Parts: sequence; structure tokens; C-alpha cells
Amino acid sequence: MARLIGINHLAVEVGDLDDAIAFFERIFDDVQLRGRAGNMAFVDMGDQFVALESVARPVSAGHIGLVVDDQAETLRRAREAGTEMIGSHDFRDP
Repeated sequence: MARLIGINHLAVEVGDLDDAIAFFERIFDDVQLRGRAGNMAFVDMGDQFVALESVARPVSAGHIGLVVDDQAETLRRAREAGTEMIGSHDFRDP
């Protein structure tokens, strides 16, 4: 039997790696990198991670669903960071 039981990581294409990392740091406390290699950085999320890959033209599709411990505070910080809000709790990163 083969079952899906969770996620290991998310891979996200970004235009600028440092900008993407800074975006996470403006919203979340204590952002930790698992590491960096070439045009990639790996943002720790407990036993999972977000793999950020810098590419010339990121694909503008898809989304990331994050579990957070304080949704109101996370959304407040996202708004303060200047993100484009979509609906009540979705936002587009820079």
C-alpha cells in the first residue's frame, strides 16, 4: 500500500533569493535556513522546509498553504510588509 501521509518540502521559484528570504523574515520570527546551495535556499519549517530557487522568470502559478500559530499576527505582518492581499487571508509575496 502506498499512502500520502504528509509533506517533506515545498519548492518555490523566486526572482531574487535574498528578497524571498527577507520576505519570510519580515513576517515570521526566528527564520532559520537549513542551508544554501547555488541558486537555492532552504527555509526550515519544523521537520519540513521550503526550497526557494532563484530563476530568471518565476512561474506565476500555485500557492503555499502554511500552518501558523497566530493567523491574525501573521496577516498583520504580511500587510505591514507591503504584500498584496487577496481576499481575507491570502497574499501574494513580492
